[in-house]
Amino acid sequence: MGGSFLERVAHEVLIGDGAIGTMLYAKGVALDANFEHLNLVRPQLVLDLHAEYLAAGAQVIETNTFGANYAKLSAIGIGGKVADINRQGAILARRAAKVRDVFVAGSMGPMGRGKQEMSADQVRDSFRLQAAALAEGGVDLLILETFSELDELETALSAARETGLPVVANLAFGEGSRLAGGIEAEDAALRLAAAGASLVGANCGAGPLELLATLKRIAAVTDLPLAAYPNSGFPEYVDGRYIYRTTPDYFAARAEEMVAAGAVLVGGCCGTTPEHIRVMAQRLKGARPAARVAVGAVSRTPASEKAKTAASGFLDLWGKEMVVTVELDPPKGLDCSRILAGSRALKEAGADAINLAENPLARVRMGNLALASLIRRDVGIEVIAHITCRDRNLIGLQSDLMGASLLGVSSILAVTGDPASLGEEAGASSVFDLNSFTLIKLLSDLNRGVNALGNPIGAGTGFTIGAAFNPNTQKMEVQVARLAKKVANGACFAQTQPIYDLERFEQMMEQTAHLGIPILPGVLPLVSGRNAEFLHNEVPGITIPDGIRARMAGKTGEEGVREGLAIAREFIEATMGRVGGFYLIPPFGKYEIAVELVKFIKSRAEHRGH
Repeated sequence: MGGSFLERVAHEVLIGDGAIGTMLYAKGVALDANFEHLNLVRPQLVLDLHAEYLAAGAQVIETNTFGANYAKLSAIGIGGKVADINRQGAILARRAAKVRDVFVAGSMGPMGRGKQEMSADQVRDSFRLQAAALAEGGVDLLILETFSELDELETALSAARETGLPVVANLAFGEGSRLAGGIEAEDAALRLAAAGASLVGANCGAGPLELLATLKRIAAVTDLPLAAYPNSGFPEYVDGRYIYRTTPDYFAARAEEMVAAGAVLVGGCCGTTPEHIRVMAQRLKGARPAARVAVGAVSRTPASEKAKTAASGFLDLWGKEMVVTVELDPPKGLDCSRILAGSRALKEAGADAINLAENPLARVRMGNLALASLIRRDVGIEVIAHITCRDRNLIGLQSDLMGASLLGVSSILAVTGDPASLGEEAGASSVFDLNSFTLIKLLSDLNRGVNALGNPIGAGTGFTIGAAFNPNTQKMEVQVARLAKKVANGACFAQTQPIYDLERFEQMMEQTAHLGIPILPGVLPLVSGRNAEFLHNEVPGITIPDGIRARMAGKTGEEGVREGLAIAREFIEATMGRVGGFYLIPPFGKYEIAVELVKFIKSRAEHRGH
């Protein structure tokens, strides 16, 4: 036949291969093993799999390098082998294909969770490294696949194009042919076309029928060649293994429909086997690209324009009155009487909102969302519910947050959370599907009326989204950069760790001024010298100057409480002209101490004419 890859797909439909991970697992490789590292340690196993797909009729085989990027490999201690694994993956596929009229596609997938700790330049450089190594190993094209975030795929596409090779850009769409943030298939396809993709398409994420629907929508807005790599339906967990029920005949029949919709490169993703590819290759033998006419994007209102705007709540007072929020710990049992009494006393004193932590220090307490609803109903004060990433996976977080909106909880402080190992529950594990950055992004999406997959949820949750900020670090600019990222993701206010150092406070205010959000400095009154030393030496994120610890030294009981309150009042008095509010953290749940400070703040603000 001859001709380059792009020349071939202009005149004929090419058959891709199927799942690599599914087949390696079937061959006895453990699910928790790194499949890409097999290129170096078990190359014959990879060669044999390529040979099976070639024998089945595949004309385009992918390298075993989907997860061979720095973020994923460094997580298991082999980040230094990125170039070697990708180069060897390309060499193995080329060796398998060298005597056949077959193209080798260098497979590149998303960074995964590791991307959260990387800068934009580091992400781009990682994709560049992987693409360059694949090109050096002899691939004919690059295939970017299973990306669910369009921005990340655009970054990978830009890096891949630097090799000069054709690039296939495949997205993993969620329900309704949408991506995270509500991006529709049509809009995604147009952006990829504008970014220089050679082919656009979809893979993974759905079975053949759903992917077919997505492909038709893409075909309506672009005349670029299309690629389709569906899963073999949805997996079932049977006798300790995941089983895919879609038969090769059914898969091949849907592949014919994909070709009719415009696909010129058709293969399989999760659950597909050489048998699926063999039957599909027989059905599509001699197939030619279908005639297509792109009609342009369908006009529709983006989710962001339909979203409910975030509520303001206690922040409505910012700049008009001195805002005070107070943290109270939910009870360890079912008796809510003390926290309700504390909330009432604080409201009467003038507090504007109650903070409810979520299982602080990974120790079990009453669920704060239900408690927040109860306090709102019975006390009539706003509640800022702290939400951690530790205790729920992405599914549970979304469900509980929508439920919180239903209950009227309007303010959320997003925190990563203390690891479960810190607590006292033997056998408990941390989830951490998200971190504070991505949790804020999820909250912002829910406010815009879409869930994490971009599917509409209605008018939007309207949360006031808060972030935590720790100024007590040697390099405050690092924490400021983290806060800036949180603000970019949707945070509209911040509460800080307790501050005792006025110089540190001034430095914080100067370095965060450009962010333009309300920042409430944390005030934790000390109660004894022992308490001060404990906080300074044992609690991460808290630093107490020598002078203050000297003032507290030897003081206990009422004397310690009086001195601690005096220090807190001095800090508040000294900083009141620079901030619009404070975040009070009463020690050991002693809300009576917070009541005194709330009254002090409100009276001093009134005296100043705030």
